[in-house]
Amino acid sequence: MPVRLTPHFFYLPLVILALCGLMAGCAQTHQQQTITTTADHQLSTTTELTNNDELCFTPSSIDEMGYEGPQFVSVWNRLRDGYQLSYQDNPRIDTYIKSYTRHPSFLPRVGERSEPFLYYIVEQLEQRQMPLELALLPIVESAFDPFAYSHGRASGLWQFIPGTGTQYGLKQNWWYDGRRDAIAATDAALTYLSDLHDRLDGDWLLALAAYNSGEGNVRKAIRRNKKLGKSTDFWSLELPKETEAYVPQLLAISKIVFDPEEYNLTIYDIPNTPYFEQVDTESQIDLAQAAEMAGIDINELYQLNAGFNRWATDPKGPHRLFIPADKAQALREQLAQEGSNRISWERYKVKSGDSLISIAKQHHTTVALLRDNNKIKGNTIRIGQMMLIPKASQSSWHYAQSEEQRLKRTQSHSSGSEKTAKTLYTVKPGDSFWIIAKRYKVGVRQLAKWNGMAPSDTLRAKQTLVIWTPTSAPEANTTASNSTPLNRSTGKDPVIRKVAYTVRSGDSLARIAGKFNLSISDIARWNPVKKSDYIHPGQLLTLYVDVTRSSL
Repeated sequence: MPVRLTPHFFYLPLVILALCGLMAGCAQTHQQQTITTTADHQLSTTTELTNNDELCFTPSSIDEMGYEGPQFVSVWNRLRDGYQLSYQDNPRIDTYIKSYTRHPSFLPRVGERSEPFLYYIVEQLEQRQMPLELALLPIVESAFDPFAYSHGRASGLWQFIPGTGTQYGLKQNWWYDGRRDAIAATDAALTYLSDLHDRLDGDWLLALAAYNSGEGNVRKAIRRNKKLGKSTDFWSLELPKETEAYVPQLLAISKIVFDPEEYNLTIYDIPNTPYFEQVDTESQIDLAQAAEMAGIDINELYQLNAGFNRWATDPKGPHRLFIPADKAQALREQLAQEGSNRISWERYKVKSGDSLISIAKQHHTTVALLRDNNKIKGNTIRIGQMMLIPKASQSSWHYAQSEEQRLKRTQSHSSGSEKTAKTLYTVKPGDSFWIIAKRYKVGVRQLAKWNGMAPSDTLRAKQTLVIWTPTSAPEANTTASNSTPLNRSTGKDPVIRKVAYTVRSGDSLARIAGKFNLSISDIARWNPVKKSDYIHPGQLLTLYVDVTRSSL
């Protein structure tokens, strides 16, 4: 028989302790508390409340009518207090419990990663009176990585696909992706789960299954079982294999979190206090400047604000940042002093051959923003025209968690154990992942993963893809173009090798390009430098050199 792990029943006897606490404070001695579920399910836990993890009752925990609830020191105990799902003995759950037991470092590692977000998620679930076990769902979905991106085009903590994200109000554009905004995505995910719960007869397990595989698949399975006279609970339905594993995974994690000691596991301790505060910026702001104002590392800023794709917030909003609670006031004060000076501007003179697209790409911004800031209608610009362009205060590599820099890191290694060579492929009209993968004899998913994409993502003409092939394969002997002729001087196929080149005194990009028979554009594309940048002795550059055409 299913049983709910709900330890509420032991609270009422503690009302007296709460009243005493108002007069004498919380006792600083060890207390022993036993939580036992119904006799139908022999699952019990004994939790020792120590000085660091006690039930502390304060005046705010008792309302005018009487007892309101305990104030927890650990967010995990607060989470356990809100368990509502039904549990039963099932081999599918046991399989995942054994798996997590065999890998004891996983849950502590993911628990630490969840610290910035867990308190907020638990609080939102409580306000909606939803099962607090759902706060653990991002462990299954993304391992609490706000930058997670799956083969199915799902992104963020809650792994929204583009369509569902749009349906639930998650804005997605060049500057910002609400699916990776942990706060916006949490609100959307809880609304979506609540809607599924209401539409599926108030069954949370069916709602979870629908969240994973789609409501249509669950309803189809229900209709099939009804026609066969079978039960329509989650455990009786024939669903996609991934979904049949998905719900048991969450239940296994929930059981472990409820009593980790029973499984000889530990969980990273997280205090029951807000990790971040919202700071209103009122307008677009350079993220490097915001981090400096708040006194935090820019990577931490990106972790809390992963929805922002670029070096600055979206010029059309949201105009807010989430900042560690102890640093938020510093940012507010700095913003008040700085006024509207939140991004830098560059005056640019239009040259022959320029277009709005090329200027936007060169300056890491968008055509729409160039139009808005310079009162340009259409695409017409003239030589000599002066334009105001928003400019990042730091070099592009400084914004290490921006979409551009994360993609560069993804493309920089093959993640395989065998020796491979890197090929840069320029997408042609009509190309697809399948066509390119077949040509280079690699897997479609593998090719997409190397480029931080999903197999169903759309390719753009002139887009550069990275392809990793075994060094022994003839397809590896290619250059950055789609087809490279034989070296006319040797009659040999080109052989590409990755070279780590240390800049020497007197070097310039032009000189290095000439030495290795490369173009300056190629060097700029492979490294965090621009064509006009000054390079200095000792600087390390990555080059992809045809050794049949150089003296290397």
